[in-house]
Amino acid sequence: MAYAAHIIRHSKRLRTAPNLFRKEHAGLVQWFSDDLQRESSKIDGIWKIHLHGYVTAEDKKFSRVFPKSPISSSDGFKKNVSTTTLKVGFQMSGSLSTRPPCSQVLCRRGFSSDSGLPPHQAIGMPSLSPTMTEGNIARWLKKEGEKVSVGEVLCEVETDKATVEMECMEEGYLAKIIKGDGSKEIKVGEVIAITVEDEEDIDKFKDFSPSKSETGAGSAKDPASPKPATPPTREVVQEPVSSPKPTTSRPSTGSSEDRIFASPLARKLAEDHHVSLASIKGTGPDGRIVKADIEDYLASRGKDVSAAVPSAKGAVVPTLDYVDIPHTQIRKVTASRLLFSKQTIPHYYLTVDACVDKLMDLRSKLNLLQEASGGKKISVNDLVIKAAALALKKVPQCNSSWTDDYIRQYNNVNINVAVQTDNGLYVPVVRDADKKGLSRIAEEVKLLAQKAKDNSLRPEDYEGGTFTVSNLGGPFGIKQFCAIINPPQSGILAVGSAEKRVIPGLGPDEFKFASFMSATLSCDHRVIDGAIGAEWLRAFKGYLESPESMLL
Repeated sequence: MAYAAHIIRHSKRLRTAPNLFRKEHAGLVQWFSDDLQRESSKIDGIWKIHLHGYVTAEDKKFSRVFPKSPISSSDGFKKNVSTTTLKVGFQMSGSLSTRPPCSQVLCRRGFSSDSGLPPHQAIGMPSLSPTMTEGNIARWLKKEGEKVSVGEVLCEVETDKATVEMECMEEGYLAKIIKGDGSKEIKVGEVIAITVEDEEDIDKFKDFSPSKSETGAGSAKDPASPKPATPPTREVVQEPVSSPKPTTSRPSTGSSEDRIFASPLARKLAEDHHVSLASIKGTGPDGRIVKADIEDYLASRGKDVSAAVPSAKGAVVPTLDYVDIPHTQIRKVTASRLLFSKQTIPHYYLTVDACVDKLMDLRSKLNLLQEASGGKKISVNDLVIKAAALALKKVPQCNSSWTDDYIRQYNNVNINVAVQTDNGLYVPVVRDADKKGLSRIAEEVKLLAQKAKDNSLRPEDYEGGTFTVSNLGGPFGIKQFCAIINPPQSGILAVGSAEKRVIPGLGPDEFKFASFMSATLSCDHRVIDGAIGAEWLRAFKGYLESPESMLL
């Protein structure tokens, strides 16, 4: 019993030992360096040690039972700390290194190790956009063994939004390509190539393969962060929980064991359908079989019979002819962002019809001037972008984003324009659209649309938008539709096609024709209240119906 009491007491003391490693690194180093070589001193019969425990004369028996215990010694119970080696088997909080994670740095310096490898650099998959977690290698522009200089393009990386050229950060030689052309779904920070400083070191990396610590196997957000230490599993003994006894109906037995209680109507219905009452469980009073029990039984039996009919007839279901189209990187990211938008943003929709006769007349006049000067033709979508930008300047509450702590209202009006390509949907941005002329907007939209179709957009071509315009009317003839908000924005405008309508004139028998275009604003109700959205649409409609006001 005495030994058991010692074990319990010391186990409680040793539980506080992990608290030592929760301190700051400087305190931990000081703990190891200052008093580590001193022997504990005796105060009132108590021997203090650095593990926050105590050794008394009563612990003599405990040290005999556990001679290798950290609180035992062979000389008068004095602990010689200098002869004890403390091994820390887990990662401490924080890091002594100031190196940023692989998602933010391109190269990692390597050094020669026991394997005999010379100093080298491991090039990781860079994060080339804010939403990028993985990428694909489109092609390598440098080959193994070639010399690379600072600023030279190493390879083309297909990100979540475009194909971007990755440049070399240091001078050297490309010793090994880990991920070749066409490599898919490479995590940010994962090693894709090795470079060396000396040309004679290239052959030493012929059979090189990165270790697990270099493959970026960590999280996509911070691949270089160490895995948190797994806490020791504690066996929890729970008292057995008595499960509730299943409720059973009272057996329908009377004077005889084989007697079955049923209502007359239930017996008649069972006889008509040749159903044995013994196979039915009653739900009536005292387990009596009622009409509903017979009907439920017949319904369930009918389903079983109908399900078994195809197999009885031996019918063969014709196979479908299909083709599996693999996901592109842009399509996967678009799908995840739209799903996130629909699940987290409270959408609501406002629609107006604007008369665009004056807009069409102004467009014809401006295109005559553009043709004479050799400029690009102005489309209806260019006029819509300009009108949306000016409406955002007039109603800036719609040019905002939601965060958990505040609403961020932007001073710049950057309009994303939805462009459909064979690879998926792109949204390049026209920056400061409220300050640019129609000819400048027309040139930029056409250039960005072509770059999107060529899959050559750069991050600066699609990042930083504050509002989005999606037009399915002009190219596809869609009358009206509702678009999904592009997060973190709070609004997107869906533009339909213009159509001729008959409108009443001044007199009772008078009428005239006019062209009307439908526009639907999708709003984030957390940012844009209904009245604010309506005010923005009124301003937008005013610019379309009086387009000369956009030139002021």
